[in-house]
Amino acid sequence: MGGLSASLNIALQSLLAQQDGISIASNNIANVNTPGYSRQVANLVETPPVQFGHSLFGTGVELQSVTSLRDSVLDLRVNQETQQQGQLNAFIGGGQQIQALFNQTSGTGLQGPLTAFFNSLSQLASNPSDINTRQGVLTAAQNLASAFNQTSANLATQQRNTDLSLTQTVSQVNSLTTQIATVNGQVSAATGAGQNAGPLIDQRQQLLNQLSNLVDISEINAGHGSLTVTTTSGTPLVVAKQSFALSTQASANGLQDVYSQGADITSSITSGQLAGEIQIRDQEIPSIQNSLDTLAFSLANAVNTQSAAGTDLNGNAGGNFFVPPAAQAGAASSLAVAITDPAKIAAGQDGSPGDNANANALLALQNQNIVGGQTPLTYYSNTIYKIGNDLASAQANEQSGSTVLQQLQNLQGGVSGVDINEEAANLIRYQTAYEASARVSAVIDSLLQTTINTFTP
Repeated sequence: MGGLSASLNIALQSLLAQQDGISIASNNIANVNTPGYSRQVANLVETPPVQFGHSLFGTGVELQSVTSLRDSVLDLRVNQETQQQGQLNAFIGGGQQIQALFNQTSGTGLQGPLTAFFNSLSQLASNPSDINTRQGVLTAAQNLASAFNQTSANLATQQRNTDLSLTQTVSQVNSLTTQIATVNGQVSAATGAGQNAGPLIDQRQQLLNQLSNLVDISEINAGHGSLTVTTTSGTPLVVAKQSFALSTQASANGLQDVYSQGADITSSITSGQLAGEIQIRDQEIPSIQNSLDTLAFSLANAVNTQSAAGTDLNGNAGGNFFVPPAAQAGAASSLAVAITDPAKIAAGQDGSPGDNANANALLALQNQNIVGGQTPLTYYSNTIYKIGNDLASAQANEQSGSTVLQQLQNLQGGVSGVDINEEAANLIRYQTAYEASARVSAVIDSLLQTTINTFTP
């Protein structure tokens, strides 16, 4: 009786263990297309044997644990590469918008108005007494000033839009850190209770990957399945079940800086979408704006200086052609033509009829190094080249990083991904074992019934 009962117990334990294996394989198959899911493995172990006399007898099998297969180093590398991709994608998006402001083929930018202005001066030098030609110079100058004004305004608008995007990104960061803190606590509780925390860790890893796309993070194992998450500079984001929200505050220039617990951390954010937005807003746009201001300031002063050296159509001394910029900063946004009467353009130098000496001198500014040691068009072309070069460099890095990220994700999938063929084989293996155990159980049950009937009067 004792032997048959023990054998029946072994068969029943096997049925339960194989059933667990079938459930785990079925769950793997069900989640084959679930993002972030890590394949689970049933760890079946032999139960401790028992001794009868001088012999040891096996007691069957049991499910010891369920393991979610993952490589923490690969997970970390994927997050790190995602941070870089997040920054580059944000920079590329902003850079393409900037580049669109200087697309000569679509009629934006300053090359056309600059060229048209100097062409009008060339026509003035050919016919300095013609009032219509003079009016053409004023029109070209006004168009140039408007182009400076509009381009500067567009850059300022893009900077404000990027600033708005930054505040929205900070809100997304806070939402994710709140969720991570909640799941972090659940992982710790499940681990402490000896339960399988794999699905919760999968969920946390997905949230961490999303967070990596937004801001640079560093993960520290805090024990018991818990993680401490900070920025790479050490700013706390998640500690155990508590999250630490970031905030934004307006700086002196009206743009939002990123704060954590009262400290400005804007300059310490090194990667992620947030860093890309900060780079566009605080570096790229101000640099281009400064170049436009330098060009407008230098051109206006050079033209004004040369204009003052000549005489107008009435023989009077020339005055300012452009409204003198108050300072270099803001010169592009405020550039304006000072002359409204075409007769007051100082095309001559001695006041004689047909005198075009000063018109030629004004035209010669086109080929003089009056802007940062360069000609106006060369300086502008170099500015456009820098915009294109910065964008091309970011795109090249993004493509290279994308390849690396894909390779890491493929390696990650090799460890954690579900193989349908493998799981189908597991199902057959567990099914066969289950059916065999069921047959053993049926045989033992039959033997028990026979034994009972034998000894029953």
